Amino acid sequence: MRRIRLRVAYDGTRYCGWQMQNNGPTVEGELHKALTQVLGADVALTGASRTDAGVHSLGNIAIFDTDSRIPADKFCYALNQWLPDDIIIQESDEVPPNWHPRKQKSRKTYEYRILNRHMPDPTRRLDTHFYYRPLDVEKMRQAASYLEGEHDFTSFASVHMTVPTAVRTIYSCTVEKKDDIITIRVCGSGFLYNMVRIIAGTLIEVGTGAREPEDILRILEAKDREEAGPTAPARGLTMIGIVFGDVSQ
Repeated sequence: MRRIRLRVAYDGTRYCGWQMQNNGPTVEGELHKALTQVLGADVALTGASRTDAGVHSLGNIAIFDTDSRIPADKFCYALNQWLPDDIIIQESDEVPPNWHPRKQKSRKTYEYRILNRHMPDPTRRLDTHFYYRPLDVEKMRQAASYLEGEHDFTSFASVHMTVPTAVRTIYSCTVEKKDDIITIRVCGSGFLYNMVRIIAGTLIEVGTGAREPEDILRILEAKDREEAGPTAPARGLTMIGIVFGDVSQ
């Protein structure tokens, strides 16, 4: 039995998230159907990150076990023939039988993109969050710096969080603007449910002047979801990728 790893990119607009469910199409569901077609058997698939409805990805990771003799690097080509245009396997390879994406040290990187201009741009409606009020990028940048390091992120997690601890390490949190696009880029050891979207919603409030950059310290200390800003819309969020291995640097 071999274990195959897939790097999956997708536009999450029409999906109810990664994980298979009964209330609509999911990315995992589409991958499962494609695997069934290619392998002629029901195959269990495991993803590294269960992205929410409407969230995009350039590099989510999934694994499955098979006794197929298809070369590992050819699975991406075989599966892409059965996948819809908004899900594409970027590459496939073989990993050790005990390798699991959720049990490895890793860095996950997300970007939240804000279209900050007077009027919407219809060509960016699916991958950015339109916000018409001018945002102070420098203040947002200052606020973002307070999120770096190891903290209890209870204030930046959904009230439906079920994990035993909210302590996470953020290696970097940056805010940059190019033309009309403000990009919040967050790299960390892992993220809580809705964490990046709540960070984005809070930084937007800093950008409008409704909060000061230093308020981030108080919000972290409070460990109370009510103290942070709103959850920004899913369409602006993209998982950039996951790097496995030594995360000490």
